[in-house]
Amino acid sequence: MRGGSDALKAKVGRSAKTGKFVVVDATRFEAVMKAAEHSGLLGEKSARIGGRISPALLEQAKKQTGIQTATDLIEFALANVALDDDFGKTFSEVRGTVDPSLKLGF
Repeated sequence: MRGGSDALKAKVGRSAKTGKFVVVDATRFEAVMKAAEHSGLLGEKSARIGGRISPALLEQAKKQTGIQTATDLIEFALANVALDDDFGKTFSEVRGTVDPSLKLGF
């Protein structure tokens, strides 16, 4: 994993309630990057990405996440998108599909 936790002041995750990014501990960052690695997403690094973005956007994202380098920030952001399981959407779609008379044992 490029940079590892040495490249970070803090790590980032999403709030389950708001979906907004929040600063979290190193465990979250490591978990996302290890999951991406185990999924085969962090293999050979031969692809390049380029684009023009607002410096204010880049600086705010670094400040918000604690990730110091643009490369680590892009890699972490892409890993989050690639690993997203759409839990909220799926949960909403299945709402009401379980028989209300089902005994759950509580």
